[in-house]
Amino acid sequence: VLKKSTWGPNENISRRYSVLAAPSRATMSASNEGSARKRARTEDGAEKTNVKGKGPADKGEREYSLATRCVTLSGASNPYNASSVPIFQTATFKQSSAVSMGEYDYTRSGNPTRSGIESHLAQLCGGVRAFAVSSGMSALDVLTRLIKSGEEIVAGTDVYGGTNRLLKYLERQKIVTRHVDTCDVEAVRAVIGPNTRMVLLESPTNPLIRVCDLQAITEIAHQHGAFVVVDNTMMSPYLQRPLDLGIDVVYHSGTKYLSGHHDLMAGVIATRDEQLGNDIFFVINSTGCGLSPFDSWLLLRGVKTLSVRMDRQQANAQKIAEFLEGLNAEGLSVVYPGLDSHPRKALHFKQARGAGAVLSFKTGSTVVSQQIVEACKLFSISVSFGCVNSLISMPCRMSHASIPADVRKARDMPEDIIRLCVGIEDVDDLIADLQQALVVAGVIDE
Repeated sequence: VLKKSTWGPNENISRRYSVLAAPSRATMSASNEGSARKRARTEDGAEKTNVKGKGPADKGEREYSLATRCVTLSGASNPYNASSVPIFQTATFKQSSAVSMGEYDYTRSGNPTRSGIESHLAQLCGGVRAFAVSSGMSALDVLTRLIKSGEEIVAGTDVYGGTNRLLKYLERQKIVTRHVDTCDVEAVRAVIGPNTRMVLLESPTNPLIRVCDLQAITEIAHQHGAFVVVDNTMMSPYLQRPLDLGIDVVYHSGTKYLSGHHDLMAGVIATRDEQLGNDIFFVINSTGCGLSPFDSWLLLRGVKTLSVRMDRQQANAQKIAEFLEGLNAEGLSVVYPGLDSHPRKALHFKQARGAGAVLSFKTGSTVVSQQIVEACKLFSISVSFGCVNSLISMPCRMSHASIPADVRKARDMPEDIIRLCVGIEDVDDLIADLQQALVVAGVIDE
């Protein structure tokens, strides 16, 4: 169980966010703010629902677990009380007056289907507001638009390739990113300065599965008036809720675990700060990157099964990690937070409630790694993760190939690393598939 953070709103942060224009009354109501203020919430931002599920919980009544909250949509309403949130596939909404606008007017600004998933995700993430956009990279793009020319971002050295690409692009706008080993708190402290506006973190990182101290870095960032963003895609809100630890903003690629089926492109942003929420919504409304009604419905459907998928996937990942480590094969080294050999296992479980379903291992040879990847039959060769199907990849040749080779080398990213994204198949079948691939590659004997 995560301990509730005692960190409160940072006055310096609030003042710095006020530079953006506030959204109009009509567009504000188009998002989930109006209904969010009416709902009863726990102190960590999650809505409390009584055991009958018919309204806010009174003192002493049972609070639902995250697994139950994944399925239960409290406060979702529609004109006909449909048991599934309807798809409002419309661009515009008719108004009853030329001078008084209703809750929705234009789907770019808000749509009932999108409001349904946003309200639901705000509860799951523990935020005051959440937003659904067109992709995970779109989510990060929205957040970087809060940064002005001349201001700086601090980010890790082990970041997703697409993240690295966007941060490099921002240099054209004179927004500099200082990459640092975020597992070294003192190194982070040394690089944060008066121009630092955002600290961008991943934990665990992708693909090296490194763990950073989210609370310690957040405290340092807030001392300098910077806000902290965590890419929580690897964990999902079911296993890790950074907002509970004092982080200001969390974002996800909804394409991954939240959707779970790789049939959808989506991004999610959640925040614990009202003013930040206003500014984020202003950017989304201005740029038109809000998630479409149909994709919002698909995402909502996926979130309902998040807990059962995640439980199965990480249980499979744990057994696979133990199998690989137990081989004691020459050159084979496995990295997974659920293993006792992970140097930061204790820290990880201090801020998360599970090890996740992504693990990496090295072979000592890029040739051998390629042979293993290509010999697998159940594990599909593909970028991305979070799908119900198991995937295998060589990140330096695939998802992180956009990072130049010399930069990868400087950041200690091994070219031979293999990333496993474990699905919900029978774990014995998955282990057998890996075993035969290791035999083909000559790593182990038949």
